[in-house]
Amino acid sequence: MNLSNKLRLLLLLALLTPVLVSFKEDPKKSENKSEILQKEGFVPLFNGKDLKGWKGLVGDPIKRSKMDAMTLAEEQKKADAEMREDWKVVNGELQFTGHGNNITTVKKYGDFEMLVDWKIIDDGKQDGDAGIYLRGTPQVQIWDNARIKVGAQVGSGGLYNNQVNESKPLRVADKKLGEWNTFRIIMKADRVTVYLNDVLVTDNVILENYWDRKLPIFASEQIELQAHGSPVYYRNIYIKELPRAKPFQLSAQEKKEGFKVLFDGTNMHEWTGNTADYTTEDGNMVINPKSDKGSGGNLFTKDEYSDFIFRFEFQLTPGANNGLGIRSPLTGVAAYKGMELQILDNDAPMYKDLQVYQYHGSIYGTIPAKRGFLKPTGEWNYQEVIVSGPKIKVILNGTVILDADITDARKNGAADGKYHPGLQRDSGHIGFLGHGSPLKFRNIRIKDLASKN
Repeated sequence: MNLSNKLRLLLLLALLTPVLVSFKEDPKKSENKSEILQKEGFVPLFNGKDLKGWKGLVGDPIKRSKMDAMTLAEEQKKADAEMREDWKVVNGELQFTGHGNNITTVKKYGDFEMLVDWKIIDDGKQDGDAGIYLRGTPQVQIWDNARIKVGAQVGSGGLYNNQVNESKPLRVADKKLGEWNTFRIIMKADRVTVYLNDVLVTDNVILENYWDRKLPIFASEQIELQAHGSPVYYRNIYIKELPRAKPFQLSAQEKKEGFKVLFDGTNMHEWTGNTADYTTEDGNMVINPKSDKGSGGNLFTKDEYSDFIFRFEFQLTPGANNGLGIRSPLTGVAAYKGMELQILDNDAPMYKDLQVYQYHGSIYGTIPAKRGFLKPTGEWNYQEVIVSGPKIKVILNGTVILDADITDARKNGAADGKYHPGLQRDSGHIGFLGHGSPLKFRNIRIKDLASKN
């Protein structure tokens, strides 16, 4: 084919391309955005016409919970009147004029996925500041990035009021001031994921309870659009409620005996350490190691314990390797600085040549446990650990696999000949010690035998 014919062919293809593309287009593209989202399970939170489904803000969740019905109704009436003055529906947009308080959903939400468009209006004052409250709690931050003096250059989408967990977004993804931005917010259990303009800016981070940091985030509460003194507009607000695991509860007998829930499947408020690799999924505590070292790291109870009864369930994957740290400090290798009770897939070929004190239930490097009582990988195991002074007992699926006294090891050293200073400790944290394997835990509770209660 000569050059002239090639040019003619290219020109013909260029003319036909729009026609060809039109035949290949997804028919959904011609549908209304709202119809598409509703097919995916989303419902509109804002109808674009009026304030139906919204109300004015009264106090915070804790203050509201302390109000009697009559007082709350009176306060709500005042807040609604104020809301109608400060929030206007204009051309399908929910506009805050720069005066007044937050607007909030009438309905409360637990786990959900939310879509919302927002933009800060450039009024020349460079005071753009707003946000989205999740379960009544501040907040997914919205910034005018030019406000460098207050740290706004980090970008929008972070969990601004977090103190322990990450508060800043992973990257800046904001559009120019005055342009529309889109949040996709996912709230599951106590964790939040945020995409800003299709860019991941908050990755499964625990949202702290701003109103009382001694408490986990509320199980369900209203969603609020924050008003912070600067004009901000919202539109295209949709939500999809997500299924939620039923929280684990103590049996009547355990309540009577004084047990306490450490993990009920809805939050990790009682834990500290690697909350990035240890997460909450479908009511389970799941470890999926993602760190560069691949260990998964350690997750510890916030409180320390000396003598206790610890009950939990675990599900192994093939070759899984983890551990239960007891009387451990928060730093150092817990197997030595504290004590580690092995959590291991004993039948994995890769572990056939281990020392006897390295298999499941053993006090690592010190005293071996009996083998043969683990359920097949993928099934749930139930384990109880009783620690009292120098005595440590492990009961696996109803069978005592370890009934040990570490008095001799304290005097003469561990069986592996290594230095185990943790044998001398009388108290410390309880933790799960990652060794690079995915596995699950659930229904974790404890009875503090040293407590006066």
